[in-house]
Amino acid sequence: MTNRRQLLTLAALGGGAVFLSGLPGCAASSALSGAPADDFYFVQLSDSHWGFAGPPNPDAAHTLQRAVAAVNALEVQPEFVVFTGDLTHTTDDPEERRRRMAEFRGIVSALKVRQVRFMPGEHDASLDHGAAFREFFGDTYYAFDHQGVHFIALDNVSDPGARIGDEQLAWMRADLAARPKETPIVVLAHRPLFDLYPKWDWATRDGDRAMDILLQYPHVTVFYGHIHQEHHHLTGHIAHHSARSLIYPLPAPGSQPLRTPLPWDPARPHRGLGFREVEAGRAVPADRIDEFDVTGVRHADHAT
Repeated sequence: MTNRRQLLTLAALGGGAVFLSGLPGCAASSALSGAPADDFYFVQLSDSHWGFAGPPNPDAAHTLQRAVAAVNALEVQPEFVVFTGDLTHTTDDPEERRRRMAEFRGIVSALKVRQVRFMPGEHDASLDHGAAFREFFGDTYYAFDHQGVHFIALDNVSDPGARIGDEQLAWMRADLAARPKETPIVVLAHRPLFDLYPKWDWATRDGDRAMDILLQYPHVTVFYGHIHQEHHHLTGHIAHHSARSLIYPLPAPGSQPLRTPLPWDPARPHRGLGFREVEAGRAVPADRIDEFDVTGVRHADHAT
């Protein structure tokens, strides 16, 4: 496995390193199959906002390249990398939107990892219902399997009303119905699927319908972005974990009148950015989450 020293290279860049062997259901899946479940991990990066420029991050033109270099420098490469939305910063100009997406795609093409997956954020997709995103990155929602874990990437951003929509919900229901109930499931989304703080657009309007489907399955974990900070939440037995941003941190929900970025601190240029390990043993149902600051000091650990 990758050692912590290698993972710390991600610390100043945001995102997280996610270990899957003991996510809810993985140990059970191994027991059912009779085969050992090998540890594997993927890297989640979120909210790079390529094209952003402004005081909240004077180094915005270089942060993404540094993240790519950091992932490439890992001693053991992740199984895959997933970008959970807001690849680019919003623009009303369709030509500029595509230029930013082309630049983003060119930068991340330098990743050495075998597979890179992409999901849209509202900055990428809400103004054109995901048209430009699909041109550059493919489907806005999809599913895939990896070493016994079923992944579902949801699109709760292409609809400017922040809805998943009937068609996609029907697709997800059918996709899951074809799986054994005990399959470990990881859901990837951009916005939270619960009402974290709707006043700041930190919610999905029909997220409760998605959760009603997911709650029928015993081993589900959700990873998302959008809120530019670490946050943990439980809906019944389902844990939700947000990733930090690559561009700037945002305030805690409702902690100030406006959802404005926290100010840049030259003395601590990566304040609010860090990485997490999501790791678990063989026992169901808990996964262990360790959060580290940019110096490598563990400042929180818990099981969900």
